[in-house]
Formats: sequence, C-alpha cells, structure tokens
Amino acid sequence: MAKVNTDNNWQCGADLVVKNLEAQGVKHVFGIPGAKIDRVFDSLVDSQSIETVVVRHEANAAFMAAAVGRLTGKAGVALATSGPGASNLVTGLATATSEGDAVVAFGGAVKRADNLKQTHQSMDTVSMMRPITKYCAEVHVGEAISEVIANAFRSAEFGRPGASFVSLPMDIVNEPTTGPVLAGCRVPRMGAAAGEDIQSAVKLIKEAKCPVLLLGLQASRPENSEAVRHLLCRTAMPVVGTYQAAGAIDVNHFARFAGRVGLFNNQPADQLLQKADLVVSVGYGPIEYDPCMWNSQHRLKLVHIDVLPSEIDTCYRPDVELIGNISATLHALTESFQSVLQIPGEVENILSDLGRQRTELAERAARRGGMPIHPLRIVKELQDVVSDDVTLCVDMGSFHIWIARYLYSFRARQLLISNGQQTMGVALPWAIGASLVRPGDKVVSISGDGGFMQSSMELETAVRLKTNIVHIVWVDNAYNMVEMQEVKKYDRKSGVEFGPIDFKQYAEACGAVGFNVESVEELRPVLRKAMDIQGPVVVAIPVDYSDNYKLMAQMNFSQMI
Repeated sequence: MAKVNTDNNWQCGADLVVKNLEAQGVKHVFGIPGAKIDRVFDSLVDSQSIETVVVRHEANAAFMAAAVGRLTGKAGVALATSGPGASNLVTGLATATSEGDAVVAFGGAVKRADNLKQTHQSMDTVSMMRPITKYCAEVHVGEAISEVIANAFRSAEFGRPGASFVSLPMDIVNEPTTGPVLAGCRVPRMGAAAGEDIQSAVKLIKEAKCPVLLLGLQASRPENSEAVRHLLCRTAMPVVGTYQAAGAIDVNHFARFAGRVGLFNNQPADQLLQKADLVVSVGYGPIEYDPCMWNSQHRLKLVHIDVLPSEIDTCYRPDVELIGNISATLHALTESFQSVLQIPGEVENILSDLGRQRTELAERAARRGGMPIHPLRIVKELQDVVSDDVTLCVDMGSFHIWIARYLYSFRARQLLISNGQQTMGVALPWAIGASLVRPGDKVVSISGDGGFMQSSMELETAVRLKTNIVHIVWVDNAYNMVEMQEVKKYDRKSGVEFGPIDFKQYAEACGAVGFNVESVEELRPVLRKAMDIQGPVVVAIPVDYSDNYKLMAQMNFSQMI
C-alpha cells in the first residue's frame, strides 16, 4: 500500500530521498540493498516513475549509472549500503569522474550516534570518496536531504560532468522528517565565450599555416558534435580526435579526419599534430591523451574551447581560452570564417594517402584467414554490423586499441570507450545502462576474456531485464595488453595468464544465448545471427594477438596484415 505524506511532513527520510529523485527525472536506480539503506529501497517500491535495477556488484551499478549519464546528460543513480557496499562504488565513481559521466551515488551509513564507533560496517566513506568525486557530503539532519541531493545533481551535471556521492546515515533515512522537495532546480545554461576572446582565436587560426582541430570527449556530446560539423563545413580544417571523441564527426568530413590518438604516439593523427603550428582543442581534457605526447617541444600555439578553463600543464598552456557553452562558442567561431582554410600541400597529401590506406587495409582485412582470428578481421566484421541504430560499448584491453584506431563511428555518443582510468570490466554494465535509455538500439559490448570476467555476473542482470545486447569476447586466455607492454620492456611476461572458459556454456548458464566461433568462416554468419536475436547474446572469438607489438611501433599500414 502506498504511503501518504502531507505537506512537507514525511514518514521517513527515505520517502523524501525518493521524491527528490523523481523530481530530478530519474528513471532507473541501480544498486544492491543492505540493512543501512534498505529503507530507501522500500520507498522505491512506491515510486510510479523509477525502476529499481538490482545488480550483482556495486561497481557495476556505478558503471550502469555512468552510461545513463553519458548518453542522456542527466545523472544516472547508484545506490549501495554501508561499509563494503559503498566502498565497492569507488572504481565506478572514479571512472565516471575521469570520463566526464554524470553520476549521483548514494551510500548507506551507520546511524549518527555510532559514527565514531568501531561498529558493524562503520566507514568514513565521505573521506574516501572526496578525491574521486566533484561533490561529496553526508546528510546530518533530515531537513537537509533535499538540499544535499539538489546540489549533488547540479555538481554532477554542470560543467565537465562527473560523480557525486551522498552518504545517508541509517537513522536519517528511517526517521520521520520535514522539508520540501526541491524540484525544478535546473542546471544553469552558459552562453558563448566572450566575443573578444573569440576574435583573438579567429586571428590565430587565420594566421596559422596549419591549424588542426583536436576533439575531446565533450566534443562528442550531440549538440557539440553538430557545431563541430558546422565548423568543418565552413573551414575544412584537418581534424584528429581522442578515443573518447568517437562519433563527433560525420562521414561527410571523414576525408579531413586523420584518426584517433591515445596511449602510443605513433598514429597518422600524431603525424598531423607534428605538422601543425596551431591546435584548437574542443572539449578536450589532458587525461584523454597526455599533452606531453603531442606537444613535448612546447612549440604549438593553442586555443582551448571548453566549459572550464584548462588545467595548466608544462605542455598545455593555451594562448587563448574560449570558456562557455561549447556549441554556442563553436557557432560564433564559425561565423567568422567565410571560406575554407588553405592547408599545406604536404598535409593534404597525408590526408589523401590516409584515405587510400584505409580502403586498402579494410580490403585486406576482409581477406584475412586463419585461426585464431586476426584483430583487423574482427574489426572489419564489426564495422559491417555497426549501423546507425547500434550503440557500441568497449572495455579495456588490447582489443580496445585495435577498435579505437580502426573502427569508425559517425554518430555522437555511439561508441562508449574509456581511456582515462582505463577501467576493465566496464563494457557489459555500460551496455545494460545503454539498453535502458536507448531501447530502440541494438547494443554491442566488447571485452577481452579477462575484462569480461570482472563483470560477467551482470549477464544475469541483462537476461532479467530482457536487454537487447550482444556481448563479444575476444579470447586469448591472458591479460594481453599488460603482456605486450611487459615483453617490450623486459623481454618476458609475468602474471598475465589464466585458464580457459567455455563462454557459450557460461552464457547459457545465465539464461543468455551463447556462440563459440570455431573458424574464421563462421565469424560473419555468427555475428549476423547474434545481431538478429532478441535478448542477451554472448559471442566468443579466439583472437590472434601476435601482431600486437605493432601497436607500439611507428604506424605502417603495409605491415599490419
């Protein structure tokens, strides 16, 4: 039976928590209950607009919430109990803040009277969470619940998004309280950067011999992506992107795109950055690709376009900063250009040669045979199934580099990829979150066998929710990304091997459909069959990583396959 609250009087603090979540427009809460937080779970039963999604591990609750934040711009919500329940959120919240994903997490806590005692599940979670979140607080009186929640959401969503954490003591959520629901506290809208600064940036761009656009994560927000495309239509500026900027440009500007940068400084995009005399960064953060990798000589002039001032680095000291709404700033910048920019012939040659090499590489990849299967053959088959109604979630591992470099996306926020904390295990929970906010999409998540087993328990969650997910496992029975770096540094590997798993049987045990690809000829038909199945599917593909050492070498397309 639904509880009745009158005016601003609430039967328990938990009811007020839930009403504030409803006022924030929250549709899903991901979590695991426990004695210190179960009153909030009980109040959620009476919500008419929020679905409670029970998960198998709290870190995965944070990952699912982060996917909601990245794809909608509204903070996803995770809910955990006290002690280890809250501490298990740490990896997910650190990843969300690093990747710019809006999340608000709630953790239970012992009652206030026991706060300083060594009692069951007592833990100073606020001190633990403060370094990895944008906002962190404990509610000390019931009347402050609404204020704390409102500020947690504003902080998570405003500027460069990230995680907020709210600690809820057991007595706060259990006892009656008073207070209004703080609805309608909209995040303030920023305008374009100052006109004088925009004109200074225009002057630098027009004076540059070879300006290059560097796109970061925030450039891939849909409204910012549209503005980037408008700028490229007007200027035809050469462009590169970080891994997280995937999808920011469309196919019409692909010929101006030199590729993605991240991790190893050896890509055509790195070559283009070395030819530049001015780099215009859009929504870029240093955690995406360290400035020392592309401006180690401090020779480049820099224009920084973002919602926040840059974090000053020895290798990243902008000459002009355009701080404000990114899309509005880009549109204002675009209006100052009446014709395409003149780019040096050697740079045009790099771009045209790159286009030819891409075509040749794809053709040769399609012909690649043998077992296990070469990464580029897998990427080619994936490229052919990633249509406009597919969302792709990528885990961390060697495959992550192959995909980031060679699989292309032309839809904003179509490809979710991590390169900040480089967290393993994110793909499947991201996919579950994505499937809930993009129910019309087929969601494809990809991991290595190592990363998959760090969150594979959520396959049951995907089955329970009837999500439309295909999870692809690249199988080599090792932590291969670590292995290839160890071998390069020490000429041997250490601590990277583990035993095999029959992923088809594993999937079926969780109630999903499973496939083991047993020949290269099976790869394409199995992937297409998996894409046609409604509900969760797991496809295990044996992968040949013998060419991984080339990922760290200077780029040479002719040597890739």
